[in-house]
Amino acid sequence: MTDYGWTAESAELFAPLAEAGLTPARIVRVDRGQCDVVLADPSTGEPRTVRADTRSVGDVDMINCPCTGDWAAVDLAAQPMPAVAALLPRSTAIIRKVAGKRSDGQVLAANVDTVLIAASLAAEPDLGRIERFLALAWESGADPVVVLTKADLVDDADFIRADVEAIAPGVTVLVVSAETGEGVDVLRACTPGTTAVIGQSGVGKSTLTNVLAGAEVMTVQQARAVDQKGRHTTTTRELIPLPGGGVLIDTPGLREVGLYGGEGVAMAFSDIEELAEGCRFHDCGHHTEPGCAVRAALEDGTLPQRRMDSYLKLQRESEWIASRSDARLASARLKKWKTITKSVRARGVVKR
Repeated sequence: MTDYGWTAESAELFAPLAEAGLTPARIVRVDRGQCDVVLADPSTGEPRTVRADTRSVGDVDMINCPCTGDWAAVDLAAQPMPAVAALLPRSTAIIRKVAGKRSDGQVLAANVDTVLIAASLAAEPDLGRIERFLALAWESGADPVVVLTKADLVDDADFIRADVEAIAPGVTVLVVSAETGEGVDVLRACTPGTTAVIGQSGVGKSTLTNVLAGAEVMTVQQARAVDQKGRHTTTTRELIPLPGGGVLIDTPGLREVGLYGGEGVAMAFSDIEELAEGCRFHDCGHHTEPGCAVRAALEDGTLPQRRMDSYLKLQRESEWIASRSDARLASARLKKWKTITKSVRARGVVKR
């Protein structure tokens, strides 16, 4: 199972579960109430896929529920089918805010080492959206890589790459063409361990998956010629083994990319954070305060206004999520305390 990411640290974490007769497995894909897991065949030691029930894990939220990439403890003797009894702690997790006005989080993939952010060169890349994906990736704990796909359709790919590199400090930006093979070898070198591919529909995520897998493992559809907007080809998150070792998780296209956390924003905009360290006041709001290094960079053109606006927007969004999360925790604590108080009063310990 080492090709699927199993390590000595994983074995150490799993030891108590192994003593209980459970088998380590990695979740390949999740359906309603069930999942496919890959585990080592007891007789041959070779990986094999087993269908397992996930309902025995318990009633959990959208973040802590079983997800593609999770390491699971499977009870192979369970009836009427094998069952996931527990999940190992995650090393990383890609979590976004659910669509709409709710502030809950949804886990997209677990235990990921590298996040490939795919953006198509067939249409002008949306720098603000790439910044949002970068914040999402950094927040996960994995290392982001931006992949500019469909390079064979444009003549100015290197200029566009320079624009993207300017808004992705510390991040590798690759120009790739599945059609001509440009950049594919470098991309393979950037995908050791577990890699997840994220991006909008139609940017070439499934094509990238097929190229890296060396086979047509994912269905591919053409983007609309009129506006280069994609159709949903991938409908579930699926873990796929790569021929050179390691695995890749292909994900459905993301129409909404709500952030769930704030550290990713700081890392995605590390250039602005670094400028802010030079401000006269440590709590500078970068508006009218004297000695503001960020405002000075905006005025001399070192920092584009578009990037600053994007930073402030994502910062406000992450602060809103944090406040809603704190409110949920406070509400849960209050509800729990009321339950305890009611129980104590029912036993006659507390009287009005």
